[in-house]
Amino acid sequence: MDGAVRVFAGEFNASTLQLKDNGADDAPWIVTPGGAWCRSMYLAGALTEVSGDGDMVRCRLADPTGAYDLVIGGRKTPLAETFRELPVPSFVTVSGQARMYQKNGKTFLSLRPDEVRPVDRAVRDQWVLATAQSTLERLDLLRLVLQDKSTDERALAPVRHYTITASSLLELGEMIERAVQSIRPPETPLPPPSKDDARELVIELMTGCGPRGIAVEEIIAQARERGVAKDVVLAAIESLIVDDECYQPQKGFVKPL
Repeated sequence: MDGAVRVFAGEFNASTLQLKDNGADDAPWIVTPGGAWCRSMYLAGALTEVSGDGDMVRCRLADPTGAYDLVIGGRKTPLAETFRELPVPSFVTVSGQARMYQKNGKTFLSLRPDEVRPVDRAVRDQWVLATAQSTLERLDLLRLVLQDKSTDERALAPVRHYTITASSLLELGEMIERAVQSIRPPETPLPPPSKDDARELVIELMTGCGPRGIAVEEIIAQARERGVAKDVVLAAIESLIVDDECYQPQKGFVKPL
């Protein structure tokens, strides 16, 4: 059984080469300009559109380089229902079969999904990195063919059909770079504020208050907007009172001394 191929939409949608194995009944291969041989595919991206068309459900799945057309046969099948129930937009992974047909001199490409799963952005980003790595490895094989250092038939076929040049490989490399640059770096959680930070914040919020001072609840609310928890604020106020930095002119209010 063939492994599922990872290919960016920008590369897949430029494909015009379809090849069959000699004497085999399997579906033909779709060969991309980057040297991917596609039957079974594994994609990840943002589901941006779901619509009905006769007995078909058609969807768009976007990655950082473009979008795939997904076609699900049978509007009442469980898979079609699953797609219709997914929020748009949302991140998903999709496994399916690559398809190509030609009409009026134009080439149409799509994926016939077998499975779809909702995921988060981190999974999508991991797919981008893995797809970038596998694409670079394929481009290295094509580069060896251009340098007459390889006669691998699977690399020769796209080089001949698409008239691959060093410039072509550079363009694909730039596409990969743009895809990787789209990944959001993991957010580093801010460290919790120290006791001194909380004290300084409370002093700042008390500065310029009126004769009644400032309500403790107001300090808590403003501190929360800055990421300081209620218990930390109350502890800071208590320590400021103990150190004679502020006092309570009335219940529920504090004022600097």
